[in-house]
Amino acid sequence: MIDACASCLERSHLVAFLAGDVERLLPPGGPARAAALEVGRGTLLAAVPEARRAAAGAFLEAFDGDAVRAGLVGEAVCAHAAVYPATLRDLRHPPAVLYATRLAPLLTDHPAVAIVGSRRPSEYGRTMAQRIARGLGAAGVQVVSGLALGVDAVAHRACLDAAGSTVAVLASGVDVAYPRTNRALYERIWADGAVVSEMPPGTRPLRWLFPARNRIMAALGRVTVVVEAAERSGTLITADCAAEIGRDVAAVPGQATSDVATGTNGLLRAGAALVTEAQDVLDLIYGVGVREVPAEPEAALDERERAVLDAVSRGGGLDAIATGLGLEPGAARATLARLELRGLVRRVPSGAYVVAA
Repeated sequence: MIDACASCLERSHLVAFLAGDVERLLPPGGPARAAALEVGRGTLLAAVPEARRAAAGAFLEAFDGDAVRAGLVGEAVCAHAAVYPATLRDLRHPPAVLYATRLAPLLTDHPAVAIVGSRRPSEYGRTMAQRIARGLGAAGVQVVSGLALGVDAVAHRACLDAAGSTVAVLASGVDVAYPRTNRALYERIWADGAVVSEMPPGTRPLRWLFPARNRIMAALGRVTVVVEAAERSGTLITADCAAEIGRDVAAVPGQATSDVATGTNGLLRAGAALVTEAQDVLDLIYGVGVREVPAEPEAALDERERAVLDAVSRGGGLDAIATGLGLEPGAARATLARLELRGLVRRVPSGAYVVAA
């Protein structure tokens, strides 16, 4: 579906045309950069030199909305369309156009949850992100995140592993997988979820576009859950945006001495809801006990899978598990891989396996 007027398409492409100028000319912490995050056309034009303003004028003169529509990758909807996601209208400056691989996952009345956090989480942070996202996915709650390394990727993957729906909000065009190391995950979300952006297809990611996309994640989520964040983490921008538009903000408590927990613990001191599992998030959305996380389907494990899971719970590496159960190492490795895909075990940096939280 493409339901985007020429005016909105023009504005969105103008932002992309001037995005590099914003990156070069505006101070990171200045008010002009803050205004640019809201993609106001007048602010963007006023922020660039006259020569670039002339180039932007020529760009607008040559802009052909019909040709753009014909060449779009995926779907697009503008703020004037009746089917524009209602949650985005809560923003002071909603995206002029929302581009998506699929719009259907965004046009639902069911609430979504944004899960964000550090790009370099601790093992505890990875476990908590996986635990919460997997439970929400299993409960039928959509998980929104930004496809970044660390917590974002863990949340997307865990939700998909639970047969849930997930949405990745990019700072690039929807056809630009970033970071490239998450290409396989990006393709999986493209196939089974939705990839969205306010930037036209083909746009390369720039630093200032990341905090801009954070406001979209905050708006799409009924609750924003911060798993781990340092004191000055960009992750906290998402939490601030969520609070500004009246969304619930929740945080996972972290170790008091951990650098990646200073931001989350600060959110808790400021009044964010404390969550340690998916059920806590469901209680925030629906009320206590109204909706529950379904139990893990352990009965579906075959005899070998159950034996390997029990062996993991007793400790030991791959060789010890294979020897203890009388399995070939390849068979034990394949069984562990299946259990890992189902979220029942996880591999730690040492190479050993542990039962997932």
